[in-house]
Amino acid sequence: MSEEQGVSTARVVPWPIDSRPSWGFSAVAGLQHVLTLFGATTLVPILYGQAMGMNVQQMGIFVATVYMVTGIGTLLQAYSKIGSGLPIIQGSSFSFIPAAMIIFESVKSGGGGVNEMMQALGGALVYGGIYELIVGYSGLAGLLKKIITPVVIGPTIMLIGFGLAGTAVSTASSFWPVSIIGVALVLTLSLIIKNKSINAFPVFITMVVLYLFALLGTVIGWFPQGHAMFVNMKAIADAPWIVFPTLFRYGTIGQTLHFNVLAFTAILAAYTSSMIESIGDYHSISYASGLSDPTAKMISRGIGSEGLGCMISGIMGGVGTTSYTENIGIVALTGIASRRVIRTGAVILIVLGFLWKFGTIISTIPSPIIGAAYLSLFGLIGALGLQVFTRADVTSTRNLLIFGVAFTFGLGLPGYMGAHTLVFANANWLAGLLNGILKNGMAVGGIIAGILDNVIPGTPKERGIVGK
Repeated sequence: MSEEQGVSTARVVPWPIDSRPSWGFSAVAGLQHVLTLFGATTLVPILYGQAMGMNVQQMGIFVATVYMVTGIGTLLQAYSKIGSGLPIIQGSSFSFIPAAMIIFESVKSGGGGVNEMMQALGGALVYGGIYELIVGYSGLAGLLKKIITPVVIGPTIMLIGFGLAGTAVSTASSFWPVSIIGVALVLTLSLIIKNKSINAFPVFITMVVLYLFALLGTVIGWFPQGHAMFVNMKAIADAPWIVFPTLFRYGTIGQTLHFNVLAFTAILAAYTSSMIESIGDYHSISYASGLSDPTAKMISRGIGSEGLGCMISGIMGGVGTTSYTENIGIVALTGIASRRVIRTGAVILIVLGFLWKFGTIISTIPSPIIGAAYLSLFGLIGALGLQVFTRADVTSTRNLLIFGVAFTFGLGLPGYMGAHTLVFANANWLAGLLNGILKNGMAVGGIIAGILDNVIPGTPKERGIVGK
């Protein structure tokens, strides 16, 4: 990667991208990434499964499959000849939820069940993945680098991080005492205790300690069933050990790859939003890793590999995947940017795709513990966006106004659209496309900032693109 991307003097990390920590260190650091992403990565298939009416067995297989495809997607992304080569985890995306719900409702209205809904979702992921793959590997995504400046990327990343504040608070609020203690532990382990080994795993150590506390409290009776800190040990005991991956699990090749116009058009918004977010994430992970800006080729390969990963997910019966913003916070917090660590985390995810029981154990970690991790990391991601924006001229009224308008719309419009969903009687696909974009704060802010920054005159130095 050295011929494509130099190391920035702005940030020095103890474990740079090409470093090779011991396998034991890599396993623990990789597991820390897994523990950080498992909450949302598990939540997305659970939301889908509930919407489709899946039973417990179907849900378990679905969750396991999602672990596996995210691991495969991460390996593709970390391999620089296929993906960006950046140390970024791939995970299930909330951007795809509105499109998935449109697809499920459409199939239900036609009398279809779980298999038919998963076929429609799988086909949409495959054909949408082809769209993303073409945008990526054709070089179109890389060309966006010329029009996506720090003035655009800054507020976009900030909206990604700060836009998740509600999720963090909602998750933590299930039992504030533990969540607050968790945040305090993360801060203590990462900033106050001066020990390199401890500083490397603040989130992992915190989650393990709090989970052991939850187990103890459940056994003793402090946390009865129904309490936010209750650990469902019966679910762990009853879960089978192994589940094997299957291609086209929910139907034949022809049934899954049947082209559904509504499903395809509905999911295009999700893919478009995902690409905008990923371009911002590539810049964010670069800064967090002590690297200079990702090149156009890296961005193109990254987007292309995400499309390929989504196609594989559709074929195997998973969900839409994309670069995982939450894990950028781990790299920024710990300074562990090693690709070996990311690849190790990807292998752990693939193994979890086979270990049904272990996946069940992870899914039983109480929400207050997850909330503690979210409260610790989401704000850091937003702050990285602010750091990116300062690469442009922050004294420029032009830049500040663009930032302010984009950020305001990005924060405010999605909530309004949630209560005022667009409906077009004869164009459901168009309504799905627009609703998918307008309900996504990151997409709204990024699009508005991109348009204004490229329409309103500004010097290269003012826009932060000198030398690009």
